[in-house]
Amino acid sequence: MITPVYKKITDLLCSSGKFKINLGLGRMVAILNLLDNPQDKIRVIHIAGTNGKGSVCTLTAEILSASGYKTALYTSPHLLKYNERLKINGINISDEKLAEYIFSVDELAKKNNIDLTEFEILTACAYKYFYDEKVDFAVMETGLGGRFDAVNVVQNPLLTAITSISVDHKDRLGDTVEKIAFEKAGIIKNNVPVAINHDNRGKAVIMQVAQTLEAPVFLSENKVEILYENGINYAVFDGKKHEFRLWGLHQKQNLELVLKMVQILKMAGVEISDEDIASALKTAFIPARFQYNKEKNIIIDGCHNEDASIILRKNLDFYFPDKNRVWIYGTMSTKEYGKVVNNLFQNGDTVYLVKFSNPMSVSEDDIAKTLPENHKINIKKFSKTANILNFSQNNNLIIITGSFYMIGDLFSGN
Repeated sequence: MITPVYKKITDLLCSSGKFKINLGLGRMVAILNLLDNPQDKIRVIHIAGTNGKGSVCTLTAEILSASGYKTALYTSPHLLKYNERLKINGINISDEKLAEYIFSVDELAKKNNIDLTEFEILTACAYKYFYDEKVDFAVMETGLGGRFDAVNVVQNPLLTAITSISVDHKDRLGDTVEKIAFEKAGIIKNNVPVAINHDNRGKAVIMQVAQTLEAPVFLSENKVEILYENGINYAVFDGKKHEFRLWGLHQKQNLELVLKMVQILKMAGVEISDEDIASALKTAFIPARFQYNKEKNIIIDGCHNEDASIILRKNLDFYFPDKNRVWIYGTMSTKEYGKVVNNLFQNGDTVYLVKFSNPMSVSEDDIAKTLPENHKINIKKFSKTANILNFSQNNNLIIITGSFYMIGDLFSGN
């Protein structure tokens, strides 16, 4: 439900000039100095990467919460409401509290001639809110890149981690894995441990940056297997089978990184038991990351770049090898959507293309033009029903994928 208070929040955050990307730390340093630098008074776990950030952040926060710690989580983007981005022990910040922080930060910025973007306002609010609430830990997800991202104002995090690296946001981060890895490695701090996957494509660059900063590097172990039995998803490691709420073969890599992070935290004196981990695996949830609605036979997945499309295809083949597939897809002009759709759609599939409300949404015709001329894919334009969950295609598996903004539109009624 959109309250009058929340309407004021969106009006401010979506006002002229706010909804933009303007990398650089100067504005964040200035506003946080005025807020007495709350980010340096809490224990921050800072996570960057191309794919998997949201899952790694969510799993880490869930494990710490299950261990009895008051744990904050900052992620982006949201699907339905900005409140989703700021959580404490899984509970979204209230409309009233979010409004209080946003208007306070915005007023302070204007008074001091600091021109903040939407993401910078939210990040400043997150640090201040988490400090005021006296959290034990704040798990912070990088927005874009790392080196010049607003979250990267924290001086001395407890731990940093970098998830998988692939080519995305080429216009801002570079056109090679090495260039992008260098930007992500910008979150590494002097003498602060950094965890990465053993098979991270940017490992050489990350390790070089870490060595320069004398930051100890911890590589994940190849120890997790994903198992699907009788409709239940499991993660298998250390000789035990654990029910795992986050579906997808890619969660193997994410969980391996999280387990390495847990090891580092335990070395730092944080008390986490095997039972806490097992409990968190059963409850951790992140929407639109290979999210399956069994009743409606729908998969929702924010697959927005080439690597993610390869992963989604593998997941569908693993969990649903025999189901006919119907796609609902929309994307942003900043993405290499031609590569994505050619990875996802196969001859015989039905594809509904969506032009959604974001001004950077790609038209249905432009998406269709990227498919081979001789394709045998049934292309349609999607006319949204009153509730997307009422959309049915007999017993076919419906996959709603592409931009998170598109997914949010479909489920919010926009």
